[in-house]
Amino acid sequence: MKKSNLIILLFVAVLSACAGEQSIQESSMSNVDLANPLMGTDSDHSLSNGNTYPAIALPWGMNFWTPQTGKMGDGWCYAYDAKKIRGIKQTHQPSPWINDYAAFSLMAVTGDLKYKEEERGSWFSHKAEEAKPYVYSVYLADYDVTAEVTPTERAAMFRFTFPENDNSYILLDGFFKGSEVTILPEERKIIGYCRNNSGGVPDNFHNYFVAEFDKDFELTHTWNGDKLNEGSKRETGEHVGAIIGFKTKKGETVHVKVASSFVSPKQAQLNLSREIGSKDFNQLKEDAKTTWETEFARIKVEGGTDDQLKTFYSCLYRVLLFPRKFYEINDKNEVIHYSPYNGKVLPGYMFTDNGFWDTFRAVFPFFTLMYPDLNAQIMEGLANTYKESGWLPEWASPGHRGCMIGSNSASLIADSYLKGIRGYDIETLYEAILKNTQGYNEEVNSVGRFGAAYYNELGYVPYNVGVNENTARTLEYAYADFCIWKLAQELGRPQAEIDLFAKRAQNFKNVFDKESGLMRGKNEDGNFQSPFNPLKWGDAFTEGNSLHYTWSVFQDIDGLINLMGGKEKFISTLDGVFEMAPEFDASYYGFTIHEIREMQIANMGNYAHGNQPIQHMIYLYNFAGQPWKAQSRVREVMDKLYTPQADGYCGDEDNGQTSAWYVFSSMGFYPVCPGTDEYVFGSPLFDKVTLTMQNGKTFTITSSGNTSENVYVNDIKLNGKTYGENYIKHNEFLNGGNLEFKMSAEPNKERGTSEESFPYSMSK
Repeated sequence: MKKSNLIILLFVAVLSACAGEQSIQESSMSNVDLANPLMGTDSDHSLSNGNTYPAIALPWGMNFWTPQTGKMGDGWCYAYDAKKIRGIKQTHQPSPWINDYAAFSLMAVTGDLKYKEEERGSWFSHKAEEAKPYVYSVYLADYDVTAEVTPTERAAMFRFTFPENDNSYILLDGFFKGSEVTILPEERKIIGYCRNNSGGVPDNFHNYFVAEFDKDFELTHTWNGDKLNEGSKRETGEHVGAIIGFKTKKGETVHVKVASSFVSPKQAQLNLSREIGSKDFNQLKEDAKTTWETEFARIKVEGGTDDQLKTFYSCLYRVLLFPRKFYEINDKNEVIHYSPYNGKVLPGYMFTDNGFWDTFRAVFPFFTLMYPDLNAQIMEGLANTYKESGWLPEWASPGHRGCMIGSNSASLIADSYLKGIRGYDIETLYEAILKNTQGYNEEVNSVGRFGAAYYNELGYVPYNVGVNENTARTLEYAYADFCIWKLAQELGRPQAEIDLFAKRAQNFKNVFDKESGLMRGKNEDGNFQSPFNPLKWGDAFTEGNSLHYTWSVFQDIDGLINLMGGKEKFISTLDGVFEMAPEFDASYYGFTIHEIREMQIANMGNYAHGNQPIQHMIYLYNFAGQPWKAQSRVREVMDKLYTPQADGYCGDEDNGQTSAWYVFSSMGFYPVCPGTDEYVFGSPLFDKVTLTMQNGKTFTITSSGNTSENVYVNDIKLNGKTYGENYIKHNEFLNGGNLEFKMSAEPNKERGTSEESFPYSMSK
């Protein structure tokens, strides 16, 4: 071959390779198709890479759908390394640890009838599986059937593509803990209900479902437990299901429209008629895709690698799933909800499936920034929860659940109102917040404040009075009191009340041990508990150790700096968390919990990004005059601990929180202290981000010189003017404008080092 020809071929090859690398940037691929619902599904009890499942749903939808690889009732409903699928189920699961409720499933089989869960499972491969937020498709190899589902908010449509077979079946499994099915051949319907739950429901809890088919039934069976009842059309029991059968031709499709309701069978039919009507599968699929595209278009990112784009939109997808809309629209077009607290059908909004211990940190600040109208509806839902149960929710699924600690509903409410969001009953919500400070729900002690009497009298929850995770509670109650203080000022409450919460917001000082320079359990007599091991997980803390919780002083980092003895000591303690070995003491649990293991294997010292208490910590360098360290550490976490793959997280994803950290951080800022109007700067990942605010205004973030090496912020301009602060205020986004980062491979140790540039602290 002539050298000139060889050079031409090489040049063409290089151009082709470059084109391949730029395919996502330059193609017309929809951003929603970049989102990977399988991200985080390669997880189990011992190690979480997200503990997610592929949620095929609309944003905040009442019902999700997911392939089921695990056994009925297993919180790990879909595992990436599983080999068989048992069905595609309607799910409401917010977390494997909380588990599911109101689940039922559909499954297609051919040949010999197999209806029992273990027997009917079909081999499948990720090579013949498609998972998008708006559609799921899988080839059921044992039956030569392709199963697909596309969602609406309260309904869905299935499409089963069958082979030629005289014995083709579709099964509807009502699941255990009480179910009923009725087959109506003349209407081509299966109706019924399921009652399975994992707690947090009234006695009259039902999920009523209706399934409409587009093919006549040639055979009807039911089953009850292990007993098959041939020819039967109705069954009620602990665990029942329905089977319809027919002959099929090769490539024949059978469609099933499915909807459900927590209100009534009539409402389930209304949900189906309203949300699907006469639309076919492809129309519904396009509608679902368009819904996601509309939300994704609110944040357009440019630049970055293909994997970074995929990770961003996969995380954004997770942020927009919870909390779940637990309300329905009746035949008068009124918003109503079945109350998971008192069992009544009542007017107004209701949301559920959220743990505020996780999501107060970044998910709800994201909603106050990008979705204020939705936020107002959620606030109304919180007020309804209080009216119907006497308490604000802390972990709801669908009603109150005993999980985690804190009084973090105060953060959500204060952050919403202080950022100008209205349209809900703030007086009722404030009354509910005050009730939280006075006690707790004795039936579900995660609701309210467990240990409130001690906290209110002593200024801390003692280590030795039988209240577990006491120091973590003290720190979280103090932050909640800060939020109450700010809200009380805004509402013009009595000065004595305002002063009380200002004082309580400083209670973090009561559990700070000057000898160790860390937060530490304190006994009722005022002495610190001993012996003290800052590496001990649990005990005085919640799923973390003292090195993690010492930074939970969101409201007053300057006060924490002073307690530690100044900025130099503060910085060295921050540095030390990253630089030490990943040592730990798991004796409180008696085994190594998965959160510990995820910290250990990340090679970032004792920094445990996989759990929420420490996720804001990196940004604290901005409060002590060394913002460049925040910039490099933030970039390190984004680069190392997130990918768009099945093992793409470094711990539990948790209702969008670990995803929201990435979404915020990749844009270049993070809400360190909800309840203030500031977002603290980090290191932007993309060349350009365009935010379309709800009011129609646009805010653009550009980053010149942005590369994988140029992680440091050399200069910032806001609307064309040099900007020296280490934070940006909420109203700047609402007003529209432009934020310009100039990036560098070397840190700028002059910018952001003065006290005037530091973010808010209560003590300043």
